[in-house]
This record gives sequence, C-alpha cells and structure tokens, in this order.
Amino acid sequence: MADLHILREHALGLHAARKLAFTWAEHVEKEFGMVCTYEEGKLEDEVCFTRAGVDGTLTVTRDHFELKAKLGFLVGAFKGRIESEIVRNLDELLAVKPVARKHTAMKK
Repeated sequence: MADLHILREHALGLHAARKLAFTWAEHVEKEFGMVCTYEEGKLEDEVCFTRAGVDGTLTVTRDHFELKAKLGFLVGAFKGRIESEIVRNLDELLAVKPVARKHTAMKK
C-alpha cells in the first residue's frame, strides 16, 4: 500500500475554501469515478473519497487543504502519476482568482 499526503496552504477563509473543495469533489467524481461524501463542520469540512484501490480524505480549513489517501497495491504502482494529477488539480483550483464585478451606473 502506498500513502499520499498533500498539504496546500491558502488565505481563502473557510467559506471560499469550501466552494473549491466542493468543486474538487465534483471533478474527481466525474473524472476518476470516485464516490465522494462531503461533511461540513464548524471549523473544518471533510471530503471522503473512495473507489476500487483508493480511499482518502480531503480536510478543508480556513487556511489549508490536507489530502490523505491510501492506494491499494495495484493503484500504488501509479502513485507518482496520481499524486502529480492531484497536486496539479488542487494548484489550479487555488490559482483561480474570483472575477471582480463591475458596477455600472444606472441610466435614467
């Protein structure tokens, strides 16, 4: 069995981090066939994900994401590729900047 541990710090706050984590969960469900459950907490959320050969959690707080996963024997052979894909995906989500809304004056 191979273990993954990925930690990403951020300055989003829990509300915005929660939205990104939900987006991440939807992505891994669609892209990798994971089954995800999302549990909101007062100070942190937890996304549990699973599929054949993979079990893990993504812990979401106001200042970091922490992913821990156990890879089965067969899936563990692809640990490097899986880890780089997860890192890339999390980094892409964290790099997205919210779009500023333009305020336009109302014409009379």
